[in-house]
Amino acid sequence: MQETIDYLNRLLKKDDIIVIGLSGGPDSMCLLNLILCLNKQIKIICAHINHGLRQESHDEQLFVEQYCKDKNLILETIKFNKKNQEEDYNELELRIKRYEYFEKIVKKYKAQYLFTAHHGDDLIETILMRISRGSNLKGYSGFQLATSKKTYQIIKPLIYMTKDEIEIYNKEHNIPSVIDKSNLKDAYTRNRYRHHVLPFLKSENKKIHLKYLKFSNELIKYQQYVDNIVKQELTKRYKNNILSLTEFSTLDNLIQTKIIEYILNDLYPHNLYLVNDKHLKMILDIINNSRPNIEINLPDNVNVIKSYDTLKLSRNNNIHNDYNILFDEKCTLPNGRQISIITNTDKSTNYYIRLNSKEIKLPLYIRTRQIGDKMLIKNMHNYKKLKDIYINSKLSITERETQPVVVDSNGEIIWLPGLKKSKFDKAKNEIYDIILWYN
Repeated sequence: MQETIDYLNRLLKKDDIIVIGLSGGPDSMCLLNLILCLNKQIKIICAHINHGLRQESHDEQLFVEQYCKDKNLILETIKFNKKNQEEDYNELELRIKRYEYFEKIVKKYKAQYLFTAHHGDDLIETILMRISRGSNLKGYSGFQLATSKKTYQIIKPLIYMTKDEIEIYNKEHNIPSVIDKSNLKDAYTRNRYRHHVLPFLKSENKKIHLKYLKFSNELIKYQQYVDNIVKQELTKRYKNNILSLTEFSTLDNLIQTKIIEYILNDLYPHNLYLVNDKHLKMILDIINNSRPNIEINLPDNVNVIKSYDTLKLSRNNNIHNDYNILFDEKCTLPNGRQISIITNTDKSTNYYIRLNSKEIKLPLYIRTRQIGDKMLIKNMHNYKKLKDIYINSKLSITERETQPVVVDSNGEIIWLPGLKKSKFDKAKNEIYDIILWYN
């Protein structure tokens, strides 16, 4: 316990603003009173969540409200409703909702710290559960004493204390609390570890929680070392949601995996539970696949598109929307570029085309590609599929979907702006009366 008190004394300074997750249970009540007894001139905001899962939840909220009123403490409360009429949130979803609410309160009061009452026994249970279920290095470390967020830190100072020490402290100082009876049932996985595994471990070593804390800290050191390498590689290879695959295969498998994990963390900041090892393996598989263009879809409208030596991971923003636009002198396309009629140019690149209106049927249309599209490329004698043209030109999947196709009123493909010109293109010394420019 003294380690917890010493840590709090070092951490908290005059005029600090802190938020405490206060359930009303023995752990959070112990934490609140430890901080109050420091007699620091700090501002304390208590945040209580009524999960609405048990009949006692209402009474627990009333208890917390009365206690904070008696102690003249600021209290914020919220009640979680069901996800829908039939379905409750699962454990992971509830955890995410809790921390979203706590962060909202932290930002409201511009607090420097969020305190939660996780203790040493919780750390042991978390590590053992994750070993049993499977996790990664960060997961196997359980949780940390302090976790830095953008504008605040999450602090778990009871990590040095056991549940027994908390109960002794509460009894000696007459600290009231409420008991969540669901914690007494073996129906929950965590409770089975608590009731059956922890007593054995403690019989072997009364300070076993400190051994697990040391184990956790060792894993965190290795995790931080790997993180630094991954961040360096990400800085070199990942920009604008696009991962460069050049030399990616030369990286260690661990670093490859961690790079993808980091990207997924960015894409799923509040709902990482939607993706798992199966999705991670799918991404690594398409990276290592010999096919140059592959697309897969992940939960929550996330697209993963491999295109030659790049991998793009992003939310689906309807990049596959088709369009068919009537052309009239000037047209702005969905990709932000323009096609316009100009009076003169000496250039003959694929960004320009000269047409004889007598050889085509006006008006012209600009559209996206369609299944079975074929084009007679200039100076060739046979029609070629657009699909093959795109592949030979090494267009990415995204570029293929947004590549404009200019056709006449007969549906004849006249031009692939910036890419290929058809047999209808005229040389500067031939007869033409239309010049189109793609810019």
